[in-house]
Amino acid sequence: MMRLDAINAMTAEAFIAAFGDVAEHSPWVAAAAAALRPFASRDAMVAAFETALRSAGPEAKLALIRAHPDLATRARLTDDSTREQKGAGLDTLSEAELARFTALNTRYRSRFGFPFIFAVRGADKHQILDSFEARIGNSSEAELAMALTQVMRIFRFRIEDRVAP
Repeated sequence: MMRLDAINAMTAEAFIAAFGDVAEHSPWVAAAAAALRPFASRDAMVAAFETALRSAGPEAKLALIRAHPDLATRARLTDDSTREQKGAGLDTLSEAELARFTALNTRYRSRFGFPFIFAVRGADKHQILDSFEARIGNSSEAELAMALTQVMRIFRFRIEDRVAP
């Protein structure tokens, strides 16, 4: 666990090296958050990542969403994504469950143009599948907003794993 005083003392380059992967394959979020230091608390650091995302243009937001992997797949998983999906039991799906995830991933991506984003920490495969089913009927605008909300939850979980309270 890193301490805030050490984080606040980092160069921008060191900060990006340490936290550039908090936003899936999108170190630009950490670069923008680094400019908002010093952080008074871990929550303030999370808020800086959220501010960086909210301040980004629509193309950058969409690119960040698209950088996330489909759930229950192995392609391009970061270490964090691998741990998170394993924690939700997505690494031990039955053939039927995997087929259901695959079908939902395909439907969702076809409908919205980006992967289904769900901050899986604390959830199990049944809760994730239920959310998948419920959200696939959302409007594009509502689902884009939900995806960004889930991305920000992922920021929180990943920062909480690395930064002392």
